[in-house]
Amino acid sequence: MGKAISGESMVEVEEPLSPAARLFQTRQFNCYIIAIIGCKTVFNSHVIKAGLEHTLIKHPRFSSLMVAGKMGGEMRWIRTKVNVEDHVIIPNVDPNMGSPDQFIENYISNMTKTYLDDSKPLWDIHLLNVKTSEAESTAIFRIHHSIGDGMSIMSLVLACTRKTSDLNALPTIPTKKRQRSSNSGRFIRLVSYIWFVLQVICNTLVDVVTCTGVELSPKWFVHRTISLDDIKLVKNAMDMTINDVILGVTQAGLSRYLNRQYGEGNAEEDAAKQKRNNLPRKLRFRAALIFNIRPSMAIEALADMMERKSKTKWGNYIGYALLPITIALRDDPLDYVRGAKAIVDRKKRSLEAKCTFLSAKYIVNLLGAKVAAAISHRVFSNTTMSFSNVVGPVDEISFYGHPMAYLAPSVYGHPHALTVHFQSYMNMMTISLAVDRDAVPDPHQLCNDLAESLKLIKDAVVKKGLAQESVQR
Repeated sequence: MGKAISGESMVEVEEPLSPAARLFQTRQFNCYIIAIIGCKTVFNSHVIKAGLEHTLIKHPRFSSLMVAGKMGGEMRWIRTKVNVEDHVIIPNVDPNMGSPDQFIENYISNMTKTYLDDSKPLWDIHLLNVKTSEAESTAIFRIHHSIGDGMSIMSLVLACTRKTSDLNALPTIPTKKRQRSSNSGRFIRLVSYIWFVLQVICNTLVDVVTCTGVELSPKWFVHRTISLDDIKLVKNAMDMTINDVILGVTQAGLSRYLNRQYGEGNAEEDAAKQKRNNLPRKLRFRAALIFNIRPSMAIEALADMMERKSKTKWGNYIGYALLPITIALRDDPLDYVRGAKAIVDRKKRSLEAKCTFLSAKYIVNLLGAKVAAAISHRVFSNTTMSFSNVVGPVDEISFYGHPMAYLAPSVYGHPHALTVHFQSYMNMMTISLAVDRDAVPDPHQLCNDLAESLKLIKDAVVKKGLAQESVQR
């Protein structure tokens, strides 16, 4: 391993940037991951700084610089000594301000207008001791996407937390259980497998050549917390997955929001217009559904990496699939989740996400990051929104001793006017929106419509006798 001199300290060359990291260094995809953490107590900045020094800073990517090789050669990660004071921003704020919630929104939006200093590792955290309607204080992590994909980074952030019930225990993240198959019916399973492979080939050939949508735009961040128990009630009653339900809720909420927007008029006509269909015909809406290509990283492995400097896989392993989003008014709210399940089931029988990941990787290696960025930008610019979902802890956790009220991650710097992210935590689900105010002028109303859509879907399940409201698993 080679040595290099940078500033005042001796550093080590670790490895070249991965193809995805090089892609995220281009002008078209200069993306940042945002993690908004609301806590139930006022921040003790000294405790948080000490915690960062013993955890996050020990991770190789959070203590490395990106440095170009000699004569404009390939960029590489180079370890360096990190001064935590350079990465923790504590602004002076008025504790008696009139609109603290609005202040937080404005503050985060203004962060998107600035860039991280590339002479230091590409991350920072802002600590705001401002009491809002949801929390006593708010922390905003900003991490450049070249450091890692959203799933890896959120897992790493959670690996820095502990259960409030046991300050030595890592959070518990639910995992999907695989069903065991019996020895009977081998012929039927063989036929089903062959049919599945044919569907995968057919769906993949169709999926990798389709795209439509919008352009790059600045972002504004809002979020809303809804009941995870209500989502599980619908999931169990309809024999679906969490992803099916929240995609159906998203389709229903967007339909309500757009119907109101297209029906805007004078105040006397508004109530009547909202009850009728104001949506234009042939309205096309397409989303990029973000997939984590590899299995989720265990936070135990990440905690061990930071504590003992052990090794584990790291980087950007994400692909995407293009989803047609149905924008329509339905008489039966359950039609939204039924339609969402049909779409997701089809995508499960497609290698589209892996194809997009591998194609981007090979294009970067063969033609360079600029060409890959231009192609990816063209695809994303011709989609309307991006959509993702991350499973969070089932227990209350603390962020360096500060009990967490909510977690709302998102991203900016990509060519979408709307990003919808769902993040579970305990018995809650946080809907996190990143929007362009020109395209989505009232993001709070969109949050209201998403929350109301879940209520209507849940009420329809109960009314049809498919589930009892008191029985929630």
